[in-house]
Amino acid sequence: MSDSNEKRFSELSDSSFLIQLAYPALQELGLDVERIVSECKISTQLLRDRTARFPHAAQVQFWRVLEEVSGDKNIGLHLANVVPVYRGQVLEYLFLSSQNFGDGLRRAQNYQRLVTDAMQFKLNVEGDEARVVLNFCGDGEVELRHRDECFMRFLQRYFDAVTDGAFEAKEINLSHEAQGDIDEYLRHFNCPVHFGAAEQSLVFDSQILSTPSSHAEPDLLKLHEKMASKQLERLSRQDVVGEVKQVIAEVLELGQPSLESVAERLGMNERVLRSRLTEAGTSFNQVLADYRCVLAKRLLSRTDESIADVVYLTGFSEPSTFYRAFKRWTGLTPIEYRQQKQQRNEPGTND
Repeated sequence: MSDSNEKRFSELSDSSFLIQLAYPALQELGLDVERIVSECKISTQLLRDRTARFPHAAQVQFWRVLEEVSGDKNIGLHLANVVPVYRGQVLEYLFLSSQNFGDGLRRAQNYQRLVTDAMQFKLNVEGDEARVVLNFCGDGEVELRHRDECFMRFLQRYFDAVTDGAFEAKEINLSHEAQGDIDEYLRHFNCPVHFGAAEQSLVFDSQILSTPSSHAEPDLLKLHEKMASKQLERLSRQDVVGEVKQVIAEVLELGQPSLESVAERLGMNERVLRSRLTEAGTSFNQVLADYRCVLAKRLLSRTDESIADVVYLTGFSEPSTFYRAFKRWTGLTPIEYRQQKQQRNEPGTND
């Protein structure tokens, strides 16, 4: 499993499963879901496709919008109380079909990346005390305290469900400071809550780890572990795409990157890189074209860079080559695309 600390925050991703869990909960809370979906740019694919991923950095905007729309300083905590506990995800099945709570928890550690790159949990047991320690990325973003509180409260509810009510938290530790009425935290967590802690953790009696699963099934466990392993392999294959994009970003201004030069920077054979990209369902030329397209559109819509500078920054040697490529990507010339975006962003116009 990849260590999330080895990746930049901007490279981390989450499963669309998280959005699909949150969506009905947002509706149940009576929030303006259409506004949230629009301002957070949540695509139809994220709401329907369980194999889709989205940048974890988007959670900053997600929680900012949720707090604005709801006016709730504890929206993460309150959202976690109405998020469905079961939603048919392979990690959930893997947990339930394990022999007991402890086995499920230890097994889930190996596949947590299926949910998110940005959080790793670790089970620590010392004598009669056990704790699940949550290591999050991006804790410097103030909005992400909602994420942390939501994860912690959801895990507490989930552990209660999979143990048929046997789970009981002894204390909750959160690294950020309390917001609002502390009694609100105590009311939802129903145990002591410590803020400004050195670690984020959920503490409980270690005897709970031996609580048998009422859904334990050895044969299904093997099947679910096989399914989880395949999904993890698919994610690993996609890692190389991100690595190639990162190198392209670093060298694009110098001119046309080649498969050979990118492979060399990644410390691998050209043939190996080509093979790994094929396994990920793409090719070097496609990754390069996709990156250039996204970069060009961003520069044209969000900056005042001249077309000549956009040509240079996207690694094209000739403006005519850039124009043809951009027309192929979007159906518009660069000038038409910029004008269209400017018109949409003018006050009084609909986006």
